[in-house]
Amino acid sequence: MGVAKPRAVRGATLNAESSRFNLPERAADGDWLDAQAVVDGAPPPLRTTVTVEPPRTIITRNQSPDVPFDRSINPYRGCEHGCIYCFARPSHAYLDLSPGLDFETRLFAKPNAAELLRVELSKPGYVCRPIAFGTNTDPYQPIEGKWRITRACLEVLAACNHPVTITTKSDRVVRDLDLLAPMAAKGLAAVMVSVTTLDPRTAMTLEPRAATPERRIAAIAKLAAAGVPVRMSISPVIPAITDHEVEALIARAATADACSATFIPVRLPWEVAPLFEAWLDEHFPDRKTKVMAIVGSLRDGKRNDPNFFTRMQGSGPWADLLRTRFQIACRKHGLTGERLALRTDLFRPPAGPQGELF
Repeated sequence: MGVAKPRAVRGATLNAESSRFNLPERAADGDWLDAQAVVDGAPPPLRTTVTVEPPRTIITRNQSPDVPFDRSINPYRGCEHGCIYCFARPSHAYLDLSPGLDFETRLFAKPNAAELLRVELSKPGYVCRPIAFGTNTDPYQPIEGKWRITRACLEVLAACNHPVTITTKSDRVVRDLDLLAPMAAKGLAAVMVSVTTLDPRTAMTLEPRAATPERRIAAIAKLAAAGVPVRMSISPVIPAITDHEVEALIARAATADACSATFIPVRLPWEVAPLFEAWLDEHFPDRKTKVMAIVGSLRDGKRNDPNFFTRMQGSGPWADLLRTRFQIACRKHGLTGERLALRTDLFRPPAGPQGELF
């Protein structure tokens, strides 16, 4: 069989197997090969499918010392944005699906998320802490436009004055300003928008179904104008691909009135590494050796460092230089603010059936 060509507007170039979870290797489908000939070599469009997932709980807890939250909500599994570097890709292997094209085309939605959230917030022992959205897959990926699960959860949180943080690379977040702006006025909401490159051509292959960089920057400006504290994340910084844009990205964050910025050098956990290398083969073959050499220098000679405290930072001269450049740019443009501490003292549990009678 010949090597399958990349799918248009998709991130991964293949549907690799996951040996960790015994997912069988995927071979090119015969119908697909027939279709390639019909359309003169180009594979047919790969449609996005959404399956309803009925979870029993919706709040995920963690004890990681590397992240500033201990609980999160993921309204969706998989992400249509198709970011080739996404560290959440391996999670699809738990479903016997590929971290490659399956991750960005075979999605799962949790339509009862808001109902479950209301139940969990009503429990007598619940202790209020900020809930993070967008920690695994994007809560504002394209299917949110139809399913509106993120919005339904925000409505629950707004009603009981519960703090929330959101990370996204979609301008769809501004559609919920009617909820986020009043929450922010009470010290209950903050948003981080990810902008990894200003080059639309790079973005088209790196994050093929995410909003364009300019639309994301416009979203930052709209959030800030509405009084919502908003940070720009330039994560991940990819050596020899996007690292030259650090200063320009920080400058644009400042002009959009972001309150601060953050970054993480690219991470390539588990199945992400071969997908990323295949992406380099297709889009940056001239730089692949250089990129992977620097990635190795960041991770003690490996493609990935899974250890707490170091996995988000990187080490070595390249990491030190990147950190210095980032800090200088932030000082120059006044983006030195710390992460906002959201209020928890305003929280009131959702009213139960009896409470609504009075």
